[in-house]
Amino acid sequence: MRILITGSNGLLGQKVVDLCLSKGLPFLATSSGENRYSKCPDSQYQTLDITDEANIKVVFDQYLPTHIIHTAAMTNVDACEAQPEACDLVNRQAVYMLAKASLAIGAHFQLLSTDFVFDGEAGPYKETDQPNPLSVYARSKYEAEQLLQEVDGLNYSIVRTIIVYGQGEQLSRSNLILWAKEALQEGKPLNIVDDQFRAPTWADDLAWACVRICEMEQTGIFHISGPETISIYDIVLRVAAYYQLPTDQITRLKSNTLNQAAKRPPRTGFILDKAMRTLNYKPHTLEETFALLN
Repeated sequence: MRILITGSNGLLGQKVVDLCLSKGLPFLATSSGENRYSKCPDSQYQTLDITDEANIKVVFDQYLPTHIIHTAAMTNVDACEAQPEACDLVNRQAVYMLAKASLAIGAHFQLLSTDFVFDGEAGPYKETDQPNPLSVYARSKYEAEQLLQEVDGLNYSIVRTIIVYGQGEQLSRSNLILWAKEALQEGKPLNIVDDQFRAPTWADDLAWACVRICEMEQTGIFHISGPETISIYDIVLRVAAYYQLPTDQITRLKSNTLNQAAKRPPRTGFILDKAMRTLNYKPHTLEETFALLN
């Protein structure tokens, strides 16, 4: 196995790098700009513009990966709504270019996707449930999924996930758990919705599943998330309870009061039977992971 990771400067990318290092798996980490992860050797890092087909071809032809784990994406849901062309370029067109390059060298291509491909009216969801995306971001990810299934002869897997959280270095974006913990510690006011339900996913668990799928040469769609589907409000309360932080600055509210640009599905969550059965996936609970956050 020779794994090429896109988005290696991001949280999931860093966790995949960690796993490859611990397992002794050959890998090439790629991202835009310089290597920002101190544990990733510069000798195993290369800058890659996933929207540049020529750049993709050069990097793939030089490294000849057997597996690509594609974590890079435009994930700010409201920014995608405001910039649909940029979202389409990064989340759909780039996937097609990467998939074609993977096919040309006979490599397995793995796409990270999202629970937002569903409309949230009937969660939790299994892999065979019919998507119905509600936003520009969600449509871009679902259309990318469909593209992979239309590339004749492509060896691929799709990993859908939900609210990824964990500790990373020099991340361009925070994540719900760390943001909530920091805000609670600093006594900042928090306005938290109680009518959106998700299954937050420990980044280390997700990375394990991504690599495991590659090691087992699995194909198709996998739902990978945390084991519990709870409201965003209750997630924040559990952060507060674990770290013994005050909650009087938390205001609970409904989604329709936020005037967010992009529509969110009210209740997602995943049925994890396939991942548990096929991969022996064993996700951690929130409290099990809180002890590992600094």
